[in-house]
Order: sequence, then structure tokens, then C-alpha cells
Amino acid sequence: DPQVVVADPLSGLLIEGKESEVKAMLMRLVDFLKIKMISGLFTNLTPGGAALEHTRIDISSLVDTWLLLRDIELGGERNRGMYILKSRGMVHSNQIREFLLTKHGIELCDVYVGPAGVLTGSARQAQEAQEQATQLLRQQETEYRQRELESKRAALEAKITALRADFALQETEALRVIKQEQAQAEKLVQDRLDIAKLRAADVKPNKGAGDTK
Repeated sequence: DPQVVVADPLSGLLIEGKESEVKAMLMRLVDFLKIKMISGLFTNLTPGGAALEHTRIDISSLVDTWLLLRDIELGGERNRGMYILKSRGMVHSNQIREFLLTKHGIELCDVYVGPAGVLTGSARQAQEAQEQATQLLRQQETEYRQRELESKRAALEAKITALRADFALQETEALRVIKQEQAQAEKLVQDRLDIAKLRAADVKPNKGAGDTK
């Protein structure tokens, strides 16, 4: 009662049997696995030079998802790519994804589209390194401009503070002068009143015409 059945590769069955017999057997196998709710994984080797989207065993209409592996030659190296040729009833990507065979297993690389198209292998790594360096320079330039702006803001605030302090000093001095002048003006008026009163005190009242001494 397995959960998954793997047949690797289907093309190996053609060595011992006819294509029609192998196809009929595989159709029965696929139907049986679907009835039992067992996932099936089938691989097929494509001869060099043959069409990648065609197999000698025409059972593509029976499978739900078809993954196609291909070699990508770019920049003097060959890299491995994979894309979904079809996936029945499911939304799927149409991008070719590079995959790596590592000690941790198969790793899918993110789709990387450069100025010249999809990049893989060392070309992708070189382009990523270049863009990372460019991004770092932009980040440093942005940080420098931010520091420059903060410095100018601090200088402006210091200048405004100095101008306010100078204005406050001038305002205090001006108010002192104004009060002093007001005090002097008030004193001058008071002095005139005092003088006027003194002069009025020296005037004697006139005597009547019939009065003699």
C-alpha cells in the first residue's frame, strides 16, 4: 500500500517490448494508481537531438503534471534548467528555473532575468554580485546624502539659535533704552511741573486800590 510509485525511466521499457504494448501497460498502471489514490512519478530519457516536448510513449494525456528538464548552454558552460510544460487544473509558472544538485539535495534557484534575458550558472552569480555591489554603492550614497542633510539641518538650527539669541540680546537692550528714554521724558515733564509750581509760589496777590500801608 505505497503512497508514491516511481518508474525510472519509462524509456527503458521499450528495450524489451513494443511501443504499443508498453503504452497499453502504462495506461493500465496509471489508471490503477489513480484508483488507489497513489501518486506516480515517471521519468523518461530523451535521446540527444530529439524533441524535448515529445516522448516515444504517448501517455502525456494521462499525467497531470509534466516537468521538463533541459540543459542550458550559456557562457561556455552547461547548466540544468526545469520548467512546467503542463499542469492540469493548477496555476503554474512558465519560467525556466535553474536547479542545482547539492549535498543537501536538489535546490531550485530563483528566476533571474538580466539585461540579456534569463541568466544561469556563473553568469547569474556574476550579475547578482554586480547588482549587489551597485545596490551597496547606492545605499552608501543614500546614507552619505542623509548624513549631509542632517549636518546642514544641524548647522541651520544652530544658526537660527544664534540669531534668536542675538535678537533677544538686542531686544533686551532696546527695551532698556526705551524704558530709560521714557523715564527721562517723564522726569523732564515732572521737572517742568515742579518748576512751574515754584514760579507760581513767588507771585503775590494784588492789593485793593484803597489800601495803603
